[in-house]
Amino acid sequence: MKVSTFLKPLSFIPALLLMYMIYSFSAQSAVDSSAESYGISRKIVSTVATVTNQSWDEWQIDEKTAAINPYVRKGAHMTEYFLLAVAVSFPLYVYGVRGILLVLLVGLICVGYACGDEYHQSFVDGRGPSARDVGIDSIGVLAGIMLVRLMGWSARVSVTGPRIARKQRRMQEELDRREEELYRREKELYREEREKYSRLSFSEDTKIYDPYKVTRERNRSVYMEERKSGYPSPISEEDLDDQDSSDELSEDIPLFRRKKYRNN
Repeated sequence: MKVSTFLKPLSFIPALLLMYMIYSFSAQSAVDSSAESYGISRKIVSTVATVTNQSWDEWQIDEKTAAINPYVRKGAHMTEYFLLAVAVSFPLYVYGVRGILLVLLVGLICVGYACGDEYHQSFVDGRGPSARDVGIDSIGVLAGIMLVRLMGWSARVSVTGPRIARKQRRMQEELDRREEELYRREKELYREEREKYSRLSFSEDTKIYDPYKVTRERNRSVYMEERKSGYPSPISEEDLDDQDSSDELSEDIPLFRRKKYRNN
């Protein structure tokens, strides 16, 4: 069995890890989740202040952090499901799912998991399900699917397409070569057959039948036997040598017999 057969199931590992990560984030309480997202937002504001050489006070940083924190949380949701869509597409692609079926399966799996995740949050302290979050997650899923489709299209154009074209070209060249070889062999066999038959003597021992020569030899044989037996032949040897024309041949009656009947 091929090694790829054992490695194919491993393609589900990235998707399973991302699902576990999303589940872990959803299992956090509202306080812990807000504190974590607030810390990420503050780091973003501090990084921007450092890069742009802004001398913001702490209250200004806190104010800007509070302003961008909701967008950071929603962006995190969208990014999670964007990555999940890419991770789910990978094993499906490995198992041969392509085209619109790939889009439908990835969308169904990821959006379904988003709905299940929101339902899971209803059991977490301080958190609850949100249809808006499902919509935001679906946008991330759509972006991931579009990226996968774009990558698949670019791969077909730049890698798969030329590779298939090269393979078809090699197959066509091999077919042309075989056809030329068969044509050459047919010509060689035809030439050998012509040379073979040109060397053969036209006699009863050969496969090629010469009716004129065979008939003459048969008549001469019969004539000589009748001479030996004392049977008075109605034809002489001179007349026998003259029986070479095609109009005097017959399949049933020897030539000298025919002359006998004709003379009578």
